Amino acid sequence: QSVSKRSPTDFLNLILGQRVFVRLNSGIDYKGVLACLDGYMNIAMEQTEEYVEGELRNRYGDVFIRGNNVLYISTA
Repeated sequence: QSVSKRSPTDFLNLILGQRVFVRLNSGIDYKGVLACLDGYMNIAMEQTEEYVEGELRNRYGDVFIRGNNVLYISTA
């Protein structure tokens, strides 16, 4: 079996411009389009929705999330 080795950076570059799910250390979730990110995992998102305990709380045009608050990011 051939297993392709991809780094987290490869994954993040691959999902730029796609809908993503971001969970913060606080448990708050954000769903939106990944606009850009940097080496510190600072994230800019567009068309973003904020969920608290699974319930939609707010809709934002653009958000900026400081990287040290990010628990994980995945494709939506």
